[in-house]
Amino acid sequence: MTGATESTPARVVARVPVLNAANALTALRLVLVPVFAASVVVSGMTHAGWRMAACLIFAVASATDLVDGWIARRFGLVTSVGKVADPIADKALTGAALVLLSWYDRLPWWVTALILARELGITGLRFWVIRHGVIAASRGGKIKTALQILAIAWYLWPMPAALVAVGPWIMGAAVLVTVATGFDYITQALRLRRPHQP
Repeated sequence: MTGATESTPARVVARVPVLNAANALTALRLVLVPVFAASVVVSGMTHAGWRMAACLIFAVASATDLVDGWIARRFGLVTSVGKVADPIADKALTGAALVLLSWYDRLPWWVTALILARELGITGLRFWVIRHGVIAASRGGKIKTALQILAIAWYLWPMPAALVAVGPWIMGAAVLVTVATGFDYITQALRLRRPHQP
């Protein structure tokens, strides 16, 4: 008996390629932002056909946000590039839509300013506490996103006169949830930054 022991093989960690399906969808969303914006500008928010085109482009771009996240988690394709690019693409799409709706007097500027301030503020908070932990998207945050997408799509689509008044109600609900979840995320950030008591 030699007393020699077999060495344990080193664990091989698979490197996730930056060029993958999830990141490709995020890139597509970024590419669709100027295409969407151009469609809204061409429509002038008066041409029904172009408004429908802008709404459909917005819907497709929004859908990629759901799909790329699912693909990244399901197939282990989460990358640092994706973590940074995904929220940038989201904010670019939502921000462009809100600014354009306000520019064409379909949405009050204070609503756009409030939502964008919240979104940018929470993004800043996430970076502020990143060394202490991750502020995960809550159920309220997902509801907020869904309401914002629905409200924006409602404003973009040339709705019949009887349904136009529904848009502000949906956006009102989106604003309320946006503000409420913003306070919730602030609470989470402060909790993560608080020194642990012995």
